[in-house]
Amino acid sequence: MDHNKQFYINGEWIDSSNGQSHDVINPATETACGQITLASVEDVDNAVKAAKAAFPAFSKTSREDKLTLIDKIIEVYSARMDDLIAAVMMEMGSPRMLAAKAQVPAGLGHFIQIKKVLEDFDFGGDLGGAKIIREPVGVCGLITPWNWPLNQVACKVAPALAAGCTVVLKPAESTPLCAIAVFKILEAAGFPAGVANLVTASDPKPIGDVFCTHPVVRKLTFTGSTAVGKHLAQASAPQLKRVSMELGGHAPFIVYDDADPVHAAKGVSLVKFLNTGQACISPNRIFVQRRILEPFLETLKSRVDALRAGDGMDPANGIGPLINEAAVEKVDRQVRDAIDKGATLLAGGARLLDNGLEKGCFYSATLLTDVAPDMLIYREETFGPIAAVVPFDDEDDVIAMANDTHYGLAAYVYTQNLARALRAFEQLQFGIIGINDINPTSAAAPFGGMKESGLGREGAREGIDEYLETKLGGFSI
Repeated sequence: MDHNKQFYINGEWIDSSNGQSHDVINPATETACGQITLASVEDVDNAVKAAKAAFPAFSKTSREDKLTLIDKIIEVYSARMDDLIAAVMMEMGSPRMLAAKAQVPAGLGHFIQIKKVLEDFDFGGDLGGAKIIREPVGVCGLITPWNWPLNQVACKVAPALAAGCTVVLKPAESTPLCAIAVFKILEAAGFPAGVANLVTASDPKPIGDVFCTHPVVRKLTFTGSTAVGKHLAQASAPQLKRVSMELGGHAPFIVYDDADPVHAAKGVSLVKFLNTGQACISPNRIFVQRRILEPFLETLKSRVDALRAGDGMDPANGIGPLINEAAVEKVDRQVRDAIDKGATLLAGGARLLDNGLEKGCFYSATLLTDVAPDMLIYREETFGPIAAVVPFDDEDDVIAMANDTHYGLAAYVYTQNLARALRAFEQLQFGIIGINDINPTSAAAPFGGMKESGLGREGAREGIDEYLETKLGGFSI
């Protein structure tokens, strides 16, 4: 049986009530790589009912039994790494190296870390004459994005199950096959029926509306755009539903003149073009102090020029496609707007249509300098392989420029001056800051942003906290 064409509800793979299906498109070839069934509101309601029925028993599951289940997930996930790599490559056109070294291990890392956290997690105790209990919030609706399809499923499912919640997950319509693969792993691990449920769709809105308004769903967690996150939070407000939001980013990357410009440029190139720039923590505005601008640009340009885009099935390709045509159009619009307003194009700047790429959603690795605040790329989140460099002179000015955004997810600073590094860390209004570090995130650390980049944190102990309520009991007996 091809379970890709079914939902997972109440421990069974079932057909859609409406019989509708949807092709999953590989953006490297713009051809179908699979097919999923589409959920109706009735299907989603059935999934919520299954999660509700399973909650009373699962919420009382012992720490030891949950650890056993997570151990089994880790075992099965590890045995299926090749299948998961293939799923990422098919759905995203991802280069094999990225899929094998980053995308697939990231998902596994969340289950490994949540096991470590759960082993000694504090679910309450005595407080003088009172008792504190931290108990699972209830049924949770989970909505995940397409750009890190295994990581994002795992970083929501793992803490929810560790907390004792039951879940209904709706994965991104562009990358549902990875989510289905994870739920096959949960099934093989032996999770009780109804604890983890999966529905798929081509239009996310009806499912999101059910999650927001259904009285049984007590928590909603969403990763995606700020605009959609605001809508979901507003729709959930009448029931005072718990919400966690990991939303958009517009990360500054500040390179001070005491930094090694060659080292900094290498760092920028590694993090900017990872996953074809399709990451919420990807640097969008690269601020470089003018005294070292020339050697920085020279190094960065050489690295951008060396990047080869193409189908991830070819190991020579380091950059894959953008997720769809709309993504191509957005980054091209930002590039055209920047050039029209005075930015200097040093590399790339066009859709790739030669050498067999005319069928895919490929955009050249691009380097712009002289980027200014009146340009779209300076204000809008850029989900693509575009490095936008902004020269600066004054330390105080650059902090103000970096903070001049509604977003507050990630920021990066390169400097050899400890005092300057600490000032930047304290003054930057972002939830994640890498100081001479292009990878400040991990499954062991809390992930999340400030301002319009979200609410709450994912990962580590804070990740489990998001799925718990605190109950106080005062006893006088």
